[in-house]
Amino acid sequence: MNNRLNIKIGCHIRLKAPNYLVDSINEAISYGANAMMIYTGPPQSSIRVNINKLKINEFRKILDENNWFLDDVIIHAPYIINLANNDIKKRKYAIDIITNEVKRTAAIGAKHLVIHPGNAVNCSLQEGIKNISECINEIIDKTKDLKVIICLETMSGKGTEIGAKFEELANIINLIINKNRIGICLDTCHINDSGYDLTNIDNLFKHFEQNIPFSYLKVIHLNDSKNIKGSKKDRHENIGYGTIGFNNLLNFVYHPKLINIVKILETPWYDNQPIYKQEIKMIKEKKWWDIISNL
Repeated sequence: MNNRLNIKIGCHIRLKAPNYLVDSINEAISYGANAMMIYTGPPQSSIRVNINKLKINEFRKILDENNWFLDDVIIHAPYIINLANNDIKKRKYAIDIITNEVKRTAAIGAKHLVIHPGNAVNCSLQEGIKNISECINEIIDKTKDLKVIICLETMSGKGTEIGAKFEELANIINLIINKNRIGICLDTCHINDSGYDLTNIDNLFKHFEQNIPFSYLKVIHLNDSKNIKGSKKDRHENIGYGTIGFNNLLNFVYHPKLINIVKILETPWYDNQPIYKQEIKMIKEKKWWDIISNL
């Protein structure tokens, strides 16, 4: 059956030597996923192995054999960079890193690159938003022959993070010249922790669309939260074990407006192992059970 008729559910998968993308896709398939997200190198570092070593051709063959689609493979940029920083040299460094990530995303054949917008370091919120938009415009200009969409992730609002409010992301988008190259990645844990009410999904997206056209929503990070609404702490929890709750998260999977959007789990591991397989099974069956007690 064509998996476009099903929900698009996957998880964050490690990328490691020696088989890189081949091992990543096989791991995701073993969890029952039909989507996945990877960093093309360590999340906390800009060090990257040569793109030619990632086994892209073998990876694409496995995708085809398993009826996957490249649109459902999400790339995440390293989170050490800060496009909002008022320090010009640090912004240039961030521009170079993200430009390289866009090129690597295109080489893999993926369409969406998720980035953290940035932190207002040594600047006001408004200056940070301006810095982010100017950086993204430059990145897009440097990669104008590519079609990769840069997706701004919703943030929890801890410290000086930008993007905890839909209005802030809308202000960035408004300053982007080529709006075909910009999108949104909505993280359920982050928006809960930033203060949004996830118990009424229709009201939530009504608020979203008052600020950002729905067509900009490209990816959902599906995570429960260890924290109460508005805590601004950003601590992910396994599905159904947190303050958001299983049924509220299920709405983000099966709501008619969201059915064709890729959902990615970034939930905690137990005993040094992910429990994505069990979480994906629960989501598909629409039934929660106590996974952790039975591990």
